Amino acid sequence: MAGTGGDAGDGAQSSLIQEGDQPEHVVGVGPWPGGEAEWPRGDEGQLDPHFDPELLRDGDRRNVIDQYRYWTMDAIIADLDEHRHPLHIAIENWGHDLNIGSVVRTANAFAVAEVHIIGRRRWNRRGAMVTDRYQHVRHHESAQAFAQWAAEKGLQVIGIDNIDGSIPIEGYEFPRDCVLVFGQEKSGLTPEAQEVSTDILHITQFGSTRSINAGAAAAIAMHSWIVQHADI
Repeated sequence: MAGTGGDAGDGAQSSLIQEGDQPEHVVGVGPWPGGEAEWPRGDEGQLDPHFDPELLRDGDRRNVIDQYRYWTMDAIIADLDEHRHPLHIAIENWGHDLNIGSVVRTANAFAVAEVHIIGRRRWNRRGAMVTDRYQHVRHHESAQAFAQWAAEKGLQVIGIDNIDGSIPIEGYEFPRDCVLVFGQEKSGLTPEAQEVSTDILHITQFGSTRSINAGAAAAIAMHSWIVQHADI
């Protein structure tokens, strides 16, 4: 059920209808089996605080894993906060806003500590598929302000861009506490972002294209850190 469609938000319903003569396909789960009498409750009979009564009553159509079905948004965030990784992701505010949403969604999938938006504050959240509700997102006015924040938190800044002098990501030993920085789709990391990066890595390519999609590059880089440091 997880990952099969969009998130309608706590208590809201959504469905996907296939094209042509295909029957309606409903995402998620229906009302809690057995009705209100069977709702999860504590020792004194009160509703378990993890659960949302509206979702229990009406069903949960959100894009969340089965573990979080019927949970309130606050309960999901609190549980995620218990096991987020010490990996941070920073994005220079791209012209292709949907890439930012894609990166936020992937960051949520890998339980990244925080996503940082450098530059313009506004970004198109559509590509995030509502995962930004569960993901901590912080804004920084400039690369310098971001670098100062990272230094105060003891995070090593690692840039991702296929520029001259960059290091292959394959075989690179990521610091456990670090932040990966990504630039715009067309122009890559700005000189300011390059300057504040301890190392700049590139993803080795073998075809004719000069670069891969920025959202895809971010997913590859995050997973490279996960392979080295996550408890898989």
